[in-house]
Order: sequence, then C-alpha cells, then structure tokens
Amino acid sequence: MAARLALQEVTLRFGGITVLRDVGFAVEPGEIFGLVGPNGAGKTSLFNCISGHYRPSSGSITIDGEEMLGSTPAALAQRGLARTFQHPALQLHSSVLENVLLGAHTRLPGGPVSWSLRLPRTVRSERRLRAEAVELLERHGLGWAAHLPADELSHGLHKGIELCRALLSRPSLLLLDEPAAGLPHSEVEQLIHSVRAIRDDDITVVIVEHHMGLIAALTDRVVVLDHGSKLMEGTAAQAQSDPRVIEAYIGKEAVDDAA
Repeated sequence: MAARLALQEVTLRFGGITVLRDVGFAVEPGEIFGLVGPNGAGKTSLFNCISGHYRPSSGSITIDGEEMLGSTPAALAQRGLARTFQHPALQLHSSVLENVLLGAHTRLPGGPVSWSLRLPRTVRSERRLRAEAVELLERHGLGWAAHLPADELSHGLHKGIELCRALLSRPSLLLLDEPAAGLPHSEVEQLIHSVRAIRDDDITVVIVEHHMGLIAALTDRVVVLDHGSKLMEGTAAQAQSDPRVIEAYIGKEAVDDAA
C-alpha cells in the first residue's frame, strides 16, 4: 500500500533564501503524524507546499502514490486533502453553519450553472450537506452555536468551526496547523478527543503544533525540523529526549550550562 503522503527532497527557495532544504518523510494511512520544531523551522511553509499554496523549488510530493507537486489547492481538495490554518479565516458576519458549509464546495454536483439555476439535484445535495454540517457541529460540541454569527464566538471556537469546515469535505488526509494555539487546557483535552475520533473515521492526520503535551498524547511518529531541514524522525518521546532537538529548542549554550 502506498503511503498516504510522501515527500522526497522537498526544497523551497524565495530568491536567495532557502526556507526548506531536502525535506523527506512518509505518512502511512491511518497515522497521526506530528511536524514539530522551534519557531522559524519551516513547519508552516512545508504545510503550504503540501497544500498547494507554495510551489516547491524542487522535490516530490505524492498522495496515495500520485505526484501532486505544483497542484492547486482546489485540485488537492478534490484529491482528498483538507487543512486548517494557524489563524482561522472565517466569514465573521455569517453564521457558524454557513461557515462550515463552505467546506462542501468539492461535493456539490454539477457546476456554477446548475448551482445558480437551483436544479433539483443541487437542492437535494444542499439539504443533505446542511444536515451533515449540523451533525459535525454537534459531534464537536458546537451544535448550540450553529445559527450564531461567527464573530460572537471565541478564537478557540473559531478553530472548531474551521475543523468542521475541513471535515465536511470528507478528506482522506487532514493537515492541522497549530490547532491548540491559544486554547485553554480544557479545550486542548477536547481537541485530543476530536483528533482521535477523526483518525477513527479513517482520516490520516498531519499536525503542526508547539504544544508538546498534545503531540505526545496524539502522534504515532514525528519529524522535527530546524532551520528548514529535517533534524530527526521518531516517536514524540524519542524527540523529547534527543539532544539535537533539545539544543534546537533551547540553544546550545543552555544545553552546555545544564550539563
């Protein structure tokens, strides 16, 4: 079976600056895979390459064995990839439910003409997707907010809305960019429960996160990036005890002082 996601020698340059250098790893179907590293390590840039927002300078990115390098975000969404962002991009004056329904664009039949004409199959699909969106909100503890404007909810709940929007596209591969940032402890626990349930629905998850407790609780394996290069790959426990990782996070001088 092909890896759900595989990267080989992915390099990203902006002018004379190398942001990513020869990054490679494989994520197996059904894994929860972590991408960690200190600030500026290149984690979000790598996510942007995988999701089609950046085009790498060189390398290979495959999903289920199919080369996707250079594909647009829309093409990748059709291929089963969905992602969230560190800072959720919501339509704040629209309802929570309307924001979630934006994730259904890849699943509506026909095209702009049938949508504008409100053809019967389009109307039926919209009703089905609306019911599915409500169910997702209920499952993730947001059913009570379905008809509230998004700007009446907290930043943490905005992340829950964005997660439901991504899930409505029925992805096989979900990228989560710092989903725990800014969340109180109680909501982090709910997030851990949600991500485990997502994996149980046969969705492979790749997660960028600074919250090492969440990474340790959730991930099967992690890759650590530092200055755009792969530093190590292994379990979260192995990463937390690796001297190279400790040095990358707190600096060589601090490591030498502690020794």
